[in-house]
Parts: sequence; C-alpha cells; structure tokens
Amino acid sequence: MANLSISRPFPLKNIRITDNFWSAYIRLVRNVVVPYQWEALNDRIEGAEPSHAMKNFKISAGLEQGEFYGMVFQDSDVAKWLEAVSYLLETGHDPELEKLADEVITIIAKAQHKDGYLNTYFTLKEPNGRWTNLAECHELYCAGHLIEAAVAYYNATGKRMILDVACRLADCIDEVFGPGEDQIHGYDGHQEIELALVKLYQTTNNDSYLRLSLYFLDERGKEPSFFEQELHRRNGQVHFPDLDMVNDRTYNQAHLPVRLQQTAEGHAVRVVYMCSGMADVAAETGDQELLEACRRLWTNIVSKRMYITGAIGSMAHGESFTLDYDLPNDTAYAETCASIGLIFFAQRMLQMEAKSDYGDIMEQALYNTVISGMSQDGRRFFYVNPLEVWPDAILKNHHLSHVKPLRQGWFGCACCPPNIARLLASLGQYIYTSQGNTIYTNLYIGSQVTLDIEGQQVSIDQHSEFPWNGNVRFIIHVAEKTTFTLALRIPKWCTEPKLTVQGIPVQLDEQVRDGYVYITREWQSNDSVELILPMQVSRMKGHPHVRETIGKVAIQCGPLVYCLEETDNGAGLHQIVLEPQDEHRKHFDHELLGGIQTISVPAKRIRSDDWEQKWGEHLYIANASHEWETINATFIPYYAWANRGQGEMSVWVKEK
Repeated sequence: MANLSISRPFPLKNIRITDNFWSAYIRLVRNVVVPYQWEALNDRIEGAEPSHAMKNFKISAGLEQGEFYGMVFQDSDVAKWLEAVSYLLETGHDPELEKLADEVITIIAKAQHKDGYLNTYFTLKEPNGRWTNLAECHELYCAGHLIEAAVAYYNATGKRMILDVACRLADCIDEVFGPGEDQIHGYDGHQEIELALVKLYQTTNNDSYLRLSLYFLDERGKEPSFFEQELHRRNGQVHFPDLDMVNDRTYNQAHLPVRLQQTAEGHAVRVVYMCSGMADVAAETGDQELLEACRRLWTNIVSKRMYITGAIGSMAHGESFTLDYDLPNDTAYAETCASIGLIFFAQRMLQMEAKSDYGDIMEQALYNTVISGMSQDGRRFFYVNPLEVWPDAILKNHHLSHVKPLRQGWFGCACCPPNIARLLASLGQYIYTSQGNTIYTNLYIGSQVTLDIEGQQVSIDQHSEFPWNGNVRFIIHVAEKTTFTLALRIPKWCTEPKLTVQGIPVQLDEQVRDGYVYITREWQSNDSVELILPMQVSRMKGHPHVRETIGKVAIQCGPLVYCLEETDNGAGLHQIVLEPQDEHRKHFDHELLGGIQTISVPAKRIRSDDWEQKWGEHLYIANASHEWETINATFIPYYAWANRGQGEMSVWVKEK
C-alpha cells in the first residue's frame, strides 16, 4: 500500500519560538522542570516520593548494588526525561545538558542485554518473567518510550549510541513477536510501542519496524484472548490485583479488533496512544480502513466524551472513559497524560486531513488541561485535572480521593511530569506543517521558521498576541520571489475573523476550506499577512445529555476556559448564580499569576447566613425562598488555578 499524501511538521532546529506566553513555559522547562525532574529521578527531592528510576538503570548496568524499586514501568520516566532533553538540545546548544544526557545513555546501553532486551524491572526483579505478563507489566510500553527518546536524541545530536540501543531493542522485539510459529502472537497492555516503531521506521527506513507496528495493532482484540491465554500460562498470577486487566477487555481496548471499534473505551491514555499509532500507520501505508477507524474514535471522543477543557477520561477506576455524555466535574479523572495523548492524536489527524477541528482540539487541550498540569514555578504537578474542587469533601469522600486540591511535588506513578516536559520542549513541531507548496499554520504561537520551497529558502516570522488577544501577524522573507500557499486555521471560537494581505482585506468566505483560509500568491520579502481573530467572552453551554452542566455555563474567551476560585470569590462557589444578561469586564493584571486576564461577571450569591437566621439548623424547609446579594464573580484562566493556595474551584457555574 502507498502512503497517504500528508503534511509534515518541520524539524525543531528550523523553528525558534519567540512568543511572550509560550517562551516563558519553554524557559521554565529548560531551566527548572528538566533539572528538577533529574533531581526527582535521582531521589533528591525532599518530601517527594522516591523514584529510584536512575538507580534501577545503574544497578542493571552493574554500576551499583541494590534491588529494583518503583512501578513496573519506572524506566519510562527516564526515557521521557531524555526525550525532553533531546528537544531542548535540538532547539538550543547546551554542552552541560548534552554531557549529562550522554552519561545517562551510556548507563542505559550498559543495562541492555546482549540479545537487545532492555527493562530494569525484569532484569532485576523477575529475570525469568520477561514477555510473560504483557497485559500488566508494560514491557513494550517502556520500550516504546526508549525508542522515542532515542530517535529524538539522534535527531538533535546525530549521535548513534542510543539509536543503536533502540534498534537492537526493536530487533529483539521483532524476533519475539509476530505471526511465526515460534513467536508470541500478542501485544502490550499499554499502547506506545506502535507509534514509537513508526518513528524508528521513519528514521532508519527499516520496513520491519513499520510492519511490526501494524502487527501489534491488528493483533489486538483477536479471539481467543491473548491476555487470557497468557494468564493461564502463568497460573493466574497478577501484578495489579485491584485492576482486572485481563478479563476487562475494554480497559486495554482488546474487546474488539481496532478496525471494528466504534467508541473510545477503557483507559483514556491507552486509547489516544493507540489512535496515534493507528494514524501513523495509516499515513505510512495508505490504509483507508485504519484511517476510518481513527475518524470514528476521534468523533466519539470529541463530540461525546471530552470535557470543555480538552480533558478526557471521566472515571478514576481504570483512569477511563465511561459512556457518552458522562462528564462529572468533581470526580473527573482527566489525566494530564490523556490530554497530551489527545494532542498527539490531533496532530496526526491534522497531518492527514487539513481540517481545523483537529487543530481546535489540539489548542483546547494545550491551553487548558496540559499547562494546568504544572505549577507556575515548574516544581509541582497535577495528575488529575477536575473541573470542580471542594477541598473539604476530598478529605472525607473516598470517591474524590484521586483529586488533589494542590499540585504535588512528585508521584509514585510519575508519568505526567516528564510528559508535560517533552510536549512543551517539542512545541515548535505543532505550530506548522507543510505539504508540497502549502504551509499550514495550526497554532498561533510567536515564532520564526525557515524552510525550503522548490530550492528557495523561505522564512516566516509569526507575531502572536495569543492567548489574550487574537491579533496575529506574519512577515515573509524570501531571497527571490516565490510562489506558495499559506494556510491559516480559523478557530471555531472566532465568529468574525478578518484577514488582510499587504494591507488589503481578503473576503474569507471565498477562501476558507475545512476551517483553513488559503492564501496563494507570489511572495516577496517583507510581505505581511494580518489575521484578526476577535476573542469574545462566551457563555458556553453543554449538550442537553450532559447531566452535570444543565442550567450552568462555562466562561470562555478565545482558547481559554475560565473558572471561579475561592481566593477571588470566597467559599461556597456553588451558591453563585450568574445574571442572565451577557455582561462582563475583562482586566489584564500584570502582577497576578505571571500576568493574566481576569473576567468579571455580574452575579448573585445566596446568603447562607439568612437561612440560618430564619430556619436555624433545619436541612430542608418547604416553600422557603433564598435571600440574594449582588456581587461580581471573578474568573481566572483554568490553567492558572491552585497557584495561590488551597481552595474551592469551579468551571461550570449556574446561570439565572
């Protein structure tokens, strides 16, 4: 099968982010997050749960003595850290960081077995157990993250040591798994290897890696159940007794072959990682059936199973999807990694189909859930991202025990912090893609990009005022007149976009296709394009089938979803009701939380003291009327909540 005609992101080395908003985050990743996470991986963060991840590798390499400690997938934290480091090195020279990465790579290489196998848990704790518990023990998941890191480091530095480690590991896996009589006919419980193998294929041009990725996808969900057979072979021994990862086939998306799946089921991160791998393979092979399955699952997620913040996964048990329109706010799981995985999926779909819907969701998840997952000092993190928090209830109600009112220093299962780091460090790859002579602008982030079009070097300077204002300006630089198309995404939240090219207005109705406006012309140096995307404050309402949002609204302005915090509005946020008229006042506070825009909305608050004066301690009273006080409710961007201490928070608010 021939590959699809797709757009591709530019290499990170061709992009320099100069954005007022995002540059601060990337500096934070470089100067704080990556060094902090290195300390965490080496158990040097006081008061944080130990990681032991680097220690495991050193013991496996024969450099230290000791035993394995941590989660069965602890290796992946080191791999994701190394991947983030790789992106930083590709975008900026840093000899000390590169030296540290080389030392880590040397340790990893020494921990690898002669046959290519690499996993510290099975090396140290269950040396005879390799490939016996794929349902639970994440061997291929860890391998996938190592492969992704290896490709990123090779692209950044040209050094082959870690890439050679990854190839030997992939070759080992390719020998063990497949349709052959002496091979294992199976797949991992946690998808990740699928998309990693495609990256390795793209880097090495070794077709066996692409075939293996397709094999893992198509083997999933076949009958008889591989996981049940595997469980029988190990006499019923399980690693995670609290989760039935074998018999609950929806948990790891093994309930049906991937091509037949209609809805997003089970563990949310696994779903979107699987879909990312499916999209990758579809793009490389031209597999239309696989692409159609991606479209189905995408539509189900974003139209029936996604929070307004771009978060997914509504249930703590199994970190999973539940059913259509089941989107509780206070018990939401909404794992940071799941939104990152949704961005991976969106980017891949966008490369195959230039439709603004994919870019809109990528933007929605990025500006809300992803950066909500990290404190503004880069040292504390959310695993779970609820849309409503009542701290007192969290202490007492076990259904809320997964929710934290404040970000944590580290986690025993620390997948989210390094995932945030690697996404933000590679952010440049999400801004543009190109296909032939068309350059797609998918995110409005101030940046400079250089590319080659038919032998001519083209540079584009993007000046963006996002997320506070929708003014974007592009300056084109070419050595000679060059003809190409610049395609700009028109976000769904903008109802009255305006475009000028060289100061001349362009009628958008005639130029927009699938949410992108296409500007084709012979460009000269210093040609300018201005896109105005007015950011109106909107009162968003949920689908009538979403029980938790009936009678409520959420405030959104541009890509940002807003929320109420107790710090600004006092306790008892559930007593606040917005006035029906669509009035508001925007105010940019340069001193608040690094500089944010607040939104003030007229509202009423029920006076609870009046109830107590009239009715004492009665819990229920017939025909009682509430007394109201007039207030202005203050909203802040959702991503910034819980940076000023512990308190209540709510995204959805009652409307009169």
